[in-house]
Amino acid sequence: MDARLIFEDGTVFFGRAFAGGGERFGEVVFNTAMSGYQEVLTDPSYCGQMVLMTYPMIGSYGINLEDVESRGLFLEALLVREYIDFPSNWRSKMTLKTYLEQNNVMGVEGLDTRAITRYVRENGAQRTLLTTSSESLDVALRRIRSSPSMLGLNLADRVSASGSYQWRMGGHTAQYRVAVIDTGVKYNILRLLAEHGCDCTVFPSTIDASEILAQDFDGVFLPNGPGDPEPVVRSITAIKALLGKVPIFGICLGHQLLWLALGGRTYKLKFGHHGSNHPVKNLDTGHVEITSQNHGFCVDIESLSEADIEITHINLNDQTVEGFRHRHYPAFSVQYHPESAPGPHDSKYLFKSFVDLMKLHREAK
Repeated sequence: MDARLIFEDGTVFFGRAFAGGGERFGEVVFNTAMSGYQEVLTDPSYCGQMVLMTYPMIGSYGINLEDVESRGLFLEALLVREYIDFPSNWRSKMTLKTYLEQNNVMGVEGLDTRAITRYVRENGAQRTLLTTSSESLDVALRRIRSSPSMLGLNLADRVSASGSYQWRMGGHTAQYRVAVIDTGVKYNILRLLAEHGCDCTVFPSTIDASEILAQDFDGVFLPNGPGDPEPVVRSITAIKALLGKVPIFGICLGHQLLWLALGGRTYKLKFGHHGSNHPVKNLDTGHVEITSQNHGFCVDIESLSEADIEITHINLNDQTVEGFRHRHYPAFSVQYHPESAPGPHDSKYLFKSFVDLMKLHREAK
């Protein structure tokens, strides 16, 4: 079926639906990774978005059972230049088309992905309609402009687990008990915490801090997640109550929520950072790490005092804050994804840093 990608300013791009049909609303973001589309699809941080892959051929290695990063697919659509319907990989269990259709996610190929990427870079992420209908452009634009904006949306509560659960892995001895506030956690985060000796209990994003404090956890982990961090009020309230009482490590949305809990501000980026090749400078070591990133919001460096926080990582593309630690509380966070799913492994040391912080805090009790 023919498909149209219609932006709220009236710009239209044309393609063909290879999976599903109908219509989807959301923001278009482009991901610059050359592989890892299955991890991208199962990343809850893409809730409410249509993901455009800049790599031109997608689907060549199919879908396997090992690289799933959450309980489902939360994105609205996958946009590609060319879809490959004949995967060649020994782990493949189904085609990308089958996987998308099983999860009610629309897939569109034949798009000029280079032109769309340049358009989004120049004009910013905006409300968009992907449709296979033939309705007039005027009607479509009225509907787009009445759809919700990403700014102000609490999508973290939408992707969070409805109840608490344990995450344990065989072959690893647990030395620390970690509470994970689920705003959209990826499974590889939990795998790496387990590999570093952590027994994780995952709680919904609406958890009250008193329930975590009552169970005497060694640390609290704040994971990734979608949307605007400011409306995730219950998580921010819980973090405020936990500060100074237990070590905290945040990633991506967790980084932003920690910043907000400390009294800082966040803002929406023009087109966000999405991909597995973003350079970040570690200000402690001077080393440059190639990182995996997926976020549309950022912390405002001017909104917190240097007397309270220390910036530890900076994005070398646009100089935005990529990491900080608190000078008085046992708390630190990064904006990027050290769990590397997909992405390079340069930043996995941060999980050991969290374990070391919990060890120091335990010894100081």
